[in-house]
Amino acid sequence: MRDEELIGLCRELIRRPSVSGEERAVAEFLRDTMASLGYPQVEIDRHGSVLGWIPGCRPGKTVLMDGHIDTVPVEDPGLWTHDPFAGEVEGERLYGRGASDMKGGVAAMVLAAARFAKDSGGDFAGTICVSCSVQEERFEGVACREIARLARPDYVIIGEATSTTLKIGQRGRAEVTVETRGRSCHSSNPEKGINAVYHMAELIGELRRLPPPEHPLLGQGILELTDIISAPYPGASVVPGLCRATFDRRLLPGETAESVLGPIRAAIARVKERVPELEAAAELTRGSSGCWTGDTLEAERFFPAWVLPEDHQLVCAALAGLRAAGIDAPLSHYAFCTNASSFCGELGIPTVGFGPSLESLAHVTDEYIEIGQLERACRGYQGILRALTAG
Repeated sequence: MRDEELIGLCRELIRRPSVSGEERAVAEFLRDTMASLGYPQVEIDRHGSVLGWIPGCRPGKTVLMDGHIDTVPVEDPGLWTHDPFAGEVEGERLYGRGASDMKGGVAAMVLAAARFAKDSGGDFAGTICVSCSVQEERFEGVACREIARLARPDYVIIGEATSTTLKIGQRGRAEVTVETRGRSCHSSNPEKGINAVYHMAELIGELRRLPPPEHPLLGQGILELTDIISAPYPGASVVPGLCRATFDRRLLPGETAESVLGPIRAAIARVKERVPELEAAAELTRGSSGCWTGDTLEAERFFPAWVLPEDHQLVCAALAGLRAAGIDAPLSHYAFCTNASSFCGELGIPTVGFGPSLESLAHVTDEYIEIGQLERACRGYQGILRALTAG
């Protein structure tokens, strides 16, 4: 039989739109839902994330399960064959924005913790904390710094989609802004100015020749151009005096801001040898985003990589718990960046990823989650909790 309580909770989350910075309706609903499920302590932090605690009756570790409640927008609802905010069920699929990324995982975590506590009668070691975090789509992990300060976890389970495999690492992400500065003039007399776009073109060619670093598990630390703009824009017969390009740099374990920017700045120096009038600079992009609570998140866009060894205590315990729940979970790693960049990459808290659905279903039109995956994840979370709180 289907787990109607779990399906119903996921549908209710989908029915409450929650793009980044506008998660209030979902956050308040989850706060009330956790309280009704018997969480002894529930609060909303200053950024708007929801945290619920369930203590065991014996001392032990604090296990945090985290899932983000913000989603990307629905750009054109007319392209969807299912209402993106209705939570429609058709066959074995539950449709809607956030179904896979990642309201399905959040629903499974919230219920799994409550069911485990009830089934065990509270006879477990340590404390379980479930965090429903905000702003992940804009700032992977930045809001989680406050969650970690409040929860003080010993272990973290990230609920992003894994097709119910167990993820033990991910590349991080940095956003690098490169600027070239020239001198504007009328385009009928270009020799009187310096075209910043031509200089950027020279520099882009040099940057494309940079060899990417490699990691045996996570792959290459690629550098990819994601946008470029000149100023003034529109040009209106003006030679551009400024050009700004943004690059996405996928990070490997141990990389720092200095190690990322160093090769880019060296490339600038090489181009300057050929083009003496070149003026260019490279910096990490800094961004800010308003929270629904009125607070503001502000940070450099540098989200570190992380990886755990296969024989790490957390990995072994999670695998054992999943096997006990009847789930075969091969080890793998995320292809994208997650909140674990903060928990593990920045703070060094041992972290693994386990969640329902396919990674490829994030942000797509007619996003959906398979009900079987949703139910398997909920069962798997209970198995992991049982293994980590055995004492």
